[in-house]
Amino acid sequence: MDKFYITTAIDYVNGAPHIGHAYEKILTDIIARHYSQRTDNMFFLTGTDEHGIKIQKTAASKGITPKQLCDENAQKFKDAWKALDIKYNRFIRTTDEDHEKIVQKIFQKLKDKGAIYKHEYEGWYCSGCECFLNPKDLTEDGLCPDHQKKPDIVREENYFFKLSAYKDAIIKHIKENPDFIVPSFRANEVLNQLEDIQDISVSRSKENVGWGIDILDDPNQSIYVWIDALSNYITAIGYDPDGSSEQFKSLWPVDVHVIGKDILKFHSIYWIGILMALELPLPKHIFAHGWITIDETKMSKSLGNVVSPTSVLENFELEYPDAFRYYMATSAPCGRDGNYSDEDFKEKVNAHLANSMGNLLNRTLSMLVKYFDGEVKDEFFVTKNPELVEGSLSLIKESIGKIKVVENHFNHFEIAEAAQEIISIVDAANKYVTDNAPWTLAKEEKMTECGQVLTTVLEVMCVISSLIYPYCPNIATEMAKQLSYDITKKLDEITTDEIKPGKLITKEEIKPVFLRVDSELADKSAKK
Repeated sequence: MDKFYITTAIDYVNGAPHIGHAYEKILTDIIARHYSQRTDNMFFLTGTDEHGIKIQKTAASKGITPKQLCDENAQKFKDAWKALDIKYNRFIRTTDEDHEKIVQKIFQKLKDKGAIYKHEYEGWYCSGCECFLNPKDLTEDGLCPDHQKKPDIVREENYFFKLSAYKDAIIKHIKENPDFIVPSFRANEVLNQLEDIQDISVSRSKENVGWGIDILDDPNQSIYVWIDALSNYITAIGYDPDGSSEQFKSLWPVDVHVIGKDILKFHSIYWIGILMALELPLPKHIFAHGWITIDETKMSKSLGNVVSPTSVLENFELEYPDAFRYYMATSAPCGRDGNYSDEDFKEKVNAHLANSMGNLLNRTLSMLVKYFDGEVKDEFFVTKNPELVEGSLSLIKESIGKIKVVENHFNHFEIAEAAQEIISIVDAANKYVTDNAPWTLAKEEKMTECGQVLTTVLEVMCVISSLIYPYCPNIATEMAKQLSYDITKKLDEITTDEIKPGKLITKEEIKPVFLRVDSELADKSAKK
């Protein structure tokens, strides 16, 4: 691969991050880390959306400026992502000076070419959605279906983007590129929405929305959310209508936008129309993930079940976020909704990370020290004695073969499915140990056979450490350290002889890579 460019949605900074925000960032970080194992030119963008009426009103209610509110809350998102080991290349804020200047240029370019026009409009405006709604989109009671509030009637003279002019081209692109929207079943939703798509408001009167980016030749209007927020994907890497950077030229088009299913319309219709108007290549994929419920209940401030991602780390006393990352990434199949619960979290991470994977490495290394003083001998390798212990060669081949299987799942953004394949290798290795009982071989003084069983497992553990690294970077790094294995290897460089002959480890160097999670969330009783 020559490059891989991946983005998340930018989070609105009207409040603090919750587990739903974390789910998207964890998925994206895992995809980014996986692709960093396949290319040297990987770029991961995330950030915050900081303009609009909600920010303006919240800041006023707190007696601070909108910028002060944005600074305060943007830092909360940065702190949360640091705690979760989210390794982005840039954190863009839509109040960044470089972003604001290019957004003004983008707006002017679209206006100059006739893709944007001024028009007086009256319609139902939902401040929660930050958009005008069609009457048919409302509930029977006239409420916004997402926010369960009655929209306001707003009459303004605003600028509109000629989205309807790109309707046919967008439909054609979706139909001709079945992997454009992931999962594919979401494409029909978008095609249905396109049937009666209308031009969209891309500015607001300064009188009504003062907190926004000024239009260059019309200071009485603020550039509205769509051109401002969506353009971050190109402004962050150096797009400029007057001449883009080399970075932009090397990274665009984006390989995948990772977003929530609730904002798919804006990315697969609005954003695509804007890009077509700018005559820029379109994204290769838009991956719409599902939502995370808490104990099978949708998160709600009124229910008091909004969970902070960092509180999970603190209350379970997790030294690293790996267990939480793994659990969230495996909570739902591609594009489907997932669920978080304390009990399921403990059960899954204990079973997969502690009992199966961690214990396999620990007991294998312990037996190597017990029977061979931590030394791996030449005759232990399957390449030297392929017929010595039945199943040794096939297990190693199976583990190497899983690399392509996992890569294929990532090509389709099937993150939970890829993890299942990795754990299947862990299970196969555990079964291999049970079937061949190295402790019995040692007792029978079949030391070469015993050594081959242990060495075969350690070879497989090298593959597992690389494959699990995107999910559990700290655990994988510790595994690799105890295996004297180079975790920075590209996936296509991994071979069947990663373990080297000679002294591998001492008893003092062996330590559990993941301890069982047995504590309860401290505030669980309060929630009840």
